Amino acid sequence: MEEATAQSSRFADLSLGEFVDRLASSDPVPGGGSASAVAAALAASLVAMVARLSEDRPKYAQHADLHRSSEASGRRLTRAFLALADEDAIAYARFADALKLPRDTDAQRQARSNALQAAARGAAEIPLAMVGACQELVRLAESLAGRSNQNASSDLSVAALLGEAAAQGAAQNVLVNLPAMGDEATAGRMAARVDELLPDIERASRATRDIVRAGTLR
Repeated sequence: MEEATAQSSRFADLSLGEFVDRLASSDPVPGGGSASAVAAALAASLVAMVARLSEDRPKYAQHADLHRSSEASGRRLTRAFLALADEDAIAYARFADALKLPRDTDAQRQARSNALQAAARGAAEIPLAMVGACQELVRLAESLAGRSNQNASSDLSVAALLGEAAAQGAAQNVLVNLPAMGDEATAGRMAARVDELLPDIERASRATRDIVRAGTLR
């Protein structure tokens, strides 16, 4: 069955204005999950920018390897988050399609239930992957803080804040889909993973901002 809410193009192919117009529309996708992924993509791009602005600067020469690897990682994460934005929208579309399945007979009701559970699992797995990627992102920002171009240090704070917000948003999408999965054991493991990731993301974000605020090199 064709997904009624499938996207005709990748979000990465839209202009910023087109994306926010679509986000503000009555269409169910993109929604909060895709918005969180795009916010994380912006954060990752900021990390790459700060790393690039720090390269070939004698003042930060001892961290040259960190700058090169961080730029590459930031660009990789940007692409990954944009892909996750599309995947999140597709996952929600599948769940919305499953809700529309007929339920007049026992067989139809069972088929609908199976489809909903499978769709809910996908709709939880994708934002969980996003939370994990946000941990990598915010840790990357923390590693650059105090070891990169101080003229761009506030951009690291913005990256950390956006990354933390994206993680919190993605986590909400994980948790909201767990009850519909029909698998308490897996749902419990996924919820525990969220509980494990978020405190570390909050810590790294806070540490990044504290280092930037202090204004010292390390």
